[in-house]
Amino acid sequence: MHIQSVFDKSFAAYGKVVTGYDFSTLLSTLEANSEKPADSVIYVPSVDVLEELPVYEELKNNCYGGMPIQIGYCNGTNTKLNCFEYHRDSEVDIAADDVILLVAKEQDIIEGQIDSSKTEAFLCPKGTGVELYATTLHYAPCSAKKGEGFRVIIVLPKFTNEAKPDITPKNEEDKYLWALNKWLLAHKDTDEASQGAHIGITGENIDISELI
Repeated sequence: MHIQSVFDKSFAAYGKVVTGYDFSTLLSTLEANSEKPADSVIYVPSVDVLEELPVYEELKNNCYGGMPIQIGYCNGTNTKLNCFEYHRDSEVDIAADDVILLVAKEQDIIEGQIDSSKTEAFLCPKGTGVELYATTLHYAPCSAKKGEGFRVIIVLPKFTNEAKPDITPKNEEDKYLWALNKWLLAHKDTDEASQGAHIGITGENIDISELI
């Protein structure tokens, strides 16, 4: 696997770099108010101290066209793919550290399965914000440097990743619904699979530890 850059033309199939915003205060506030685990990954969907900053209104009104949003974070240390998730909308990730994003296309899910060989890797440099399109499969970021963790701001429509609605499945895709506005496909060798997530990633559970 070759690690590309979010500034490469090849990233256009998955998203785009978000420009025109000053993320400096948002990122410094994240660094001052969140931990960066050395042996795990933590995700917090919504954080008051981040949402009280002026950039919250800018992202809500400019980037999301006035839709209610939440600003949270995903921090930790990770080198594996593990799962793919997708939403019914774009996600904005803003890197406080260099991170690598492992992504694929929802269009490559065939009968509830996607081979991990469809995965591509992109370096998102510190201070860079990217929009991941609704059809972009993604999950927790990966460390860009061996043994080093990361902090990443995660912006999504409000209530995303809260408790899964109680539904009666009407089609195959309904079986992937894992949380509110979150559809999940797991590799068999993951905690998510053991917890009942749909096993939808075939092939190896990609690990980029030898590439960083």
